[in-house]
Amino acid sequence: MTGRAASAVLHPSMRAWLGVIAGLSALVVAAIGVLVAGGGEAGAVDRWVQSAVGDAAAPWRSVALAVDFWGEPAGAATLVVVAMSWCLAAGQRRAAVVTVAGGAVTVGATTLLKPLVGRTIHGGNLSYPSGHTAFFTAIALAVALLVTSRRRGGSAGTLLVLGAALVTGTAMGWAQVALGAHYPTDVVGGLFAALAVVPVTAHLVDLAADRMGAGRAGGGRAARR
Repeated sequence: MTGRAASAVLHPSMRAWLGVIAGLSALVVAAIGVLVAGGGEAGAVDRWVQSAVGDAAAPWRSVALAVDFWGEPAGAATLVVVAMSWCLAAGQRRAAVVTVAGGAVTVGATTLLKPLVGRTIHGGNLSYPSGHTAFFTAIALAVALLVTSRRRGGSAGTLLVLGAALVTGTAMGWAQVALGAHYPTDVVGGLFAALAVVPVTAHLVDLAADRMGAGRAGGGRAARR
């Protein structure tokens, strides 16, 4: 394995699979967006999931609020700082960049999509896709990519990344539905938005870092001549 490959956030053996997953995830986000566009009511699937989850009652409401906190500004900022610090302590500056950029681009994408889709909840609150779910999943994806970049990647690494997205997306999604903040399809859209954005962001960070490294190496060789 080359030094360049070893420092990549997105392990080379995972690029193809996660690229396909990112593309399919974008299609899922778009498809659900078309189905719920302009809506202000729960669909059949939403109603079925809402009836299964129900409204969070104590002590589960406290749990839901605790999970929800990590999608709020103070909790989100804390989460980013902790994740960045871990990446830097591990000597993975690229992963630190992906943590910030992945979360920011994911939230930016959901913010732009909300008025385009126009789905509302509780009157006039734009709801699709869920920004809380997207952000929480994006941070988990960035951390999972850091873990897999330090190993061999492959199918096991891909499954780890997808597992991290599923667990965190489900946890935040449950909290949002249980608190009545989002429809179930909103949180599904948020989860897939993160899966669409973060692998692409990681690949772009790797490409930019590789080019910068190659440029510095070329400049150093030229200076020694």
